[in-house]
Amino acid sequence: MPKLPIISGKDFIKVLKKIGFREEHQTGSHIILRRPEDALSVSVPNHSELDKGTLNSLMKSVGLSRENLMKLLK
Repeated sequence: MPKLPIISGKDFIKVLKKIGFREEHQTGSHIILRRPEDALSVSVPNHSELDKGTLNSLMKSVGLSRENLMKLLK
């Protein structure tokens, strides 16, 4: 299993857009994204570096594995 990369909130938002999420709005430093087909929404902090626990939680909530994250980051 690959190690989690250190990425920014903006980079993670780019990954989410590749798998069908769209930006809804921003509340403070958090950007809210929604996937139209199942109305799943996720709030991503717009930070220069996401904590590993936050990244793990976000990945789990959208059903994204570490391997898929690494592929989508390229």
